[in-house]
Amino acid sequence: MVLARVWCAPEMPDPTIDNQPLASLTIGHLTLTGRVLAAPMAGVSDQPYRTLARRYGAALAVSEMVTSAPDLRQSEKSRRRTTHDGETGPISVQLLGADPRQMASAARENVARGAQIIDINMGCPTKKVCKRLVGSALMRDEPLVARILEAVVQSVDVPVTLKMRTGWDRVSRNAPVIACIAEQAGIRALTVHGRSRQCKYHGPIDYDTITEVKAAVSIPVIANGDIDTPEHARRVLQATGADAVMVGRAAQGQPWLLGRISSFLDRNQDPGDPPLAEKYDTLRGHLDALYSFYGCDYGVRIARKHFHWYAARLSPHNPFGRLFNRASSPSAQQALVTAFFDNLTSRDPCREI
Repeated sequence: MVLARVWCAPEMPDPTIDNQPLASLTIGHLTLTGRVLAAPMAGVSDQPYRTLARRYGAALAVSEMVTSAPDLRQSEKSRRRTTHDGETGPISVQLLGADPRQMASAARENVARGAQIIDINMGCPTKKVCKRLVGSALMRDEPLVARILEAVVQSVDVPVTLKMRTGWDRVSRNAPVIACIAEQAGIRALTVHGRSRQCKYHGPIDYDTITEVKAAVSIPVIANGDIDTPEHARRVLQATGADAVMVGRAAQGQPWLLGRISSFLDRNQDPGDPPLAEKYDTLRGHLDALYSFYGCDYGVRIARKHFHWYAARLSPHNPFGRLFNRASSPSAQQALVTAFFDNLTSRDPCREI
């Protein structure tokens, strides 16, 4: 029988093991220890997720995108997305918008709230975002891109970064051009998702364009897109010359992947997945953090997708998903977590907690 335990952060490896310090990434005046960043993901990279990502080895965990629209900045959603209590710095906040003055104002406001890096979203490919001519839709208007970047950089005294796609579609791959515009405007680092907006999250990654971006600028370039194993991360860095990698969906349900990639890149050692007992503690702790952050009612709803991601990694097609969706309280959900792990160990005694 699995015993419920008090969750604590997993012990992270000593960053100077064997007297070999982790490689660093410099963004403006800030030096990040490590070359693995956790991607901003709407509806995912909230404070509990970012805190867990940092504990497991991400050198930086970027916030969910925050609107720059003045009438929405004080909404409950925006307030949650700009809450950083207890987070390990540097704090990076991603802004979404197309009005240079509003973006500059939002940048100043978020720096006042604790942001140490401002990231600009020109990568979101969703129809809801692009129909408002923001996100990756901005890549079709290079003069506007320049005005937005210049306005934000001039408005704050913290580093400003940019996350973008390869272009609007496979034909209009203007990421290298925008990279040069960004560097001239004072952007301190670039993240390139190796797909066009048209591709969304499907199809092969365009490493050639990431390579072209890296060759076009002298600021750090971070490669993003389907980086799901330590070996793949290394191949991406070797193929593109990028300075770091950003991991998004692959870390959902397995935040320890961030630490595995970091260790492999910097020490050529992949520690592998943690033991099942640590996965159990991590999931329970993650859910508790969601209940605390969102409140019980909303936290229960948010917890459902996270449980499904963890469960899918451990036991695809398990019968607990439907039961978890019906659970209406934190205690009921946590009881199902315990039952789920009991089921894993009963089917395979070698996986004992």
